[in-house]
Amino acid sequence: MSAEINLKFDKHGLVTTVVQDEQSKEVLMVAWMNVESFCLTRETGQAHFWSRSRQELWLKGATSGNFMNVSKILVDCDADTLVLLVEPAGPACHTGAESCFYREIESGK
Repeated sequence: MSAEINLKFDKHGLVTTVVQDEQSKEVLMVAWMNVESFCLTRETGQAHFWSRSRQELWLKGATSGNFMNVSKILVDCDADTLVLLVEPAGPACHTGAESCFYREIESGK
């Protein structure tokens, strides 16, 4: 099902984006998109994001070759968070880990 949704970008013009492996459903990373990166992702089928630290647009995998090929874009009920279902071409994390979420903090139970 495809519908035009009015995304709610925050005061910095960004929307939180969760990237999930389409096959395993593992959460690979969380990043941010602005209007331009969202449009480029839809047009090209490859994940583009806005780097808050570098203040620039980036194509995931442009330097590493670990592209994220987007299969589906989902939006939450408030239209302020996205989920990208992807077919990753390699590790998601800049450390070389498959997912950026590889460290566990004990819950104290």
